Order: sequence, then C-alpha cells, then structure tokens
Amino acid sequence: GPGITTKRMDCQGVWPSGTTYVEFDNVKVPAANLIGKENEGFKVIMRNFNHERWGFVVQANRFSRCLLEESWTYTNKRSTFGKKLSEHPVLRWKLAEMARQVEATHHWLENMTYQLCQMPKDQAMDVLGGPIALMKAHSSKVMEYCAREARQIFGGNAYTRSGLGEKVERLYRDVGAYAIPGGSEEILLDLSVRQGMRSKL
Repeated sequence: GPGITTKRMDCQGVWPSGTTYVEFDNVKVPAANLIGKENEGFKVIMRNFNHERWGFVVQANRFSRCLLEESWTYTNKRSTFGKKLSEHPVLRWKLAEMARQVEATHHWLENMTYQLCQMPKDQAMDVLGGPIALMKAHSSKVMEYCAREARQIFGGNAYTRSGLGEKVERLYRDVGAYAIPGGSEEILLDLSVRQGMRSKL
C-alpha cells in the first residue's frame, strides 16, 4: 500500500527465510485492522513471547539433534589411522557430550510444554516467562555447542557448502538465527534471574 517500502535483507544464515526490512511512512491503517487498543500494541507483542521462544527451542533442539545424528553417522563411516572415528575415545566423548545436552534440552522442552498446556494462560504468562527464557537461551547455546563439535568431527568436510558436511556447514551459520531473535541469550538469562528473584520459591 501507499507509504510502505520493503527491502530484502541478506543474512548470515537461514537464507530462505525472506527476512525483510519494512518501512512505514505515514501509512493509514483502517480502524477495523486494529488489534487490541490503540497505543497498546507492545502488550500484544509481549503476550506472545512465551510461545515464540518455545518455538525457537523446538527448532534449536531439533537442529542440535540433527547435528548429533550427522556426527554419529559420520563417525561410523569415516576412518583415520586404521580405525573408524567412533573407535577413538575423544570422538566418543564428543558424541556423548552432544547427546547429554540434546537429551536434557528435550526433557526440559517436554516439561515446559506440559506446563503451558496445563496452566491457565494468564498464570502461564506470569510464572513461565523466566523458565522459558532460560530454556531458550540454553537451547541456542546447546545448538552452538553441537554445531562446533560436529564441525570438528567432520573437519574440512564441514567447511564446504556441498558434500558430506553440508548440513553441518549450514547449521553452523544458522546458530545466530536461534540465539538472537525472541531475545538474545544475554537478555533472556537476565530476565530469567530477575523473574526468579521475584518468585516466592
């Protein structure tokens, strides 16, 4: 419409996302299109953060698991010094560390999902904001850890955009798309502690 301009943004990762800069210059919005009350749009946005962050956790955990699965398969395929990579203790340790963190995040996600489904919406908004913020920060840190460890396991194959390590290369670039939107890790960690300090636990 009149007064609206858009420009595609080139991002580090998640290339097909269509991230776009949108500028509104004296745009007329029909009253029928108003969501909530005028000048209270920020409250509408804030009410959605728990579910937005929950969605980021789902994605980050799945991609962390994907990185683990790719690494697991690769260590049983690739050989060095006459042994499969999976026969080297240091690489089994890497797999174990990735699995430990992925499974812990998955359990946390299941727990938060259950609470979101069981609590009345207003109560969940009040008491789960901090724990979900903490879980979101944790999930992107786990994804970053798994991406780095998978890259180390794949070596040069994870540095190219094609071939055996192409998923690892792409997911390594995509980490920022889960660590920043919905609140950066630093902001979310602070939010979780501030909410915890206000609670009666």
